[in-house]
Amino acid sequence: MPKSTSLTQRLSHINEKGEANMVDVSAKDVTHRVARAEGFVSMAGETLALIETGTAKKGDVLATARIAGIMAAKKTSDLIPLCHPLPITKATVDFEKSSNPSGLHVTAEVKVSGQTGVEMEALTAVSVACLTIYDMLKAVDKAMTFQNIRLVEKQGGRSGHWLAAEGSATPTPAKKAKS
Repeated sequence: MPKSTSLTQRLSHINEKGEANMVDVSAKDVTHRVARAEGFVSMAGETLALIETGTAKKGDVLATARIAGIMAAKKTSDLIPLCHPLPITKATVDFEKSSNPSGLHVTAEVKVSGQTGVEMEALTAVSVACLTIYDMLKAVDKAMTFQNIRLVEKQGGRSGHWLAAEGSATPTPAKKAKS
């Protein structure tokens, strides 16, 4: 398979032979780095009510999903090939309830002082928190979906500050078709 020079120049994980490798960050400066990610778990209103009333059979859905997301951020290098293990200094996972559309907006923030960023850790935290919500509630709502998992912001490092375009992971309610 012929390699593309422009591709290898853009993708830091691809070496001059076109092979995937872990990036050598040893020459990079240690800087304070922050990443924020978000996603949305869409669910039936009755399912959201179980979370709000604390009556889900498996227990406290949000506390469990928060812990799972934080643990996932810490284990990202075990899950994502070529991802550097990082000494994370902070990881948070938060939830905001939405009634229209029905569901939970999930956000994560991860911090480190290091030679590479924590974007993957923030995205992994959101993804695993969403999966945990599904796992804890799947007995009552198998139709739940995850939507718009994305990086919202990153700070630090050579590329500096990056902020996603306006918008939220929370989808807008579907419009009803006229009969």
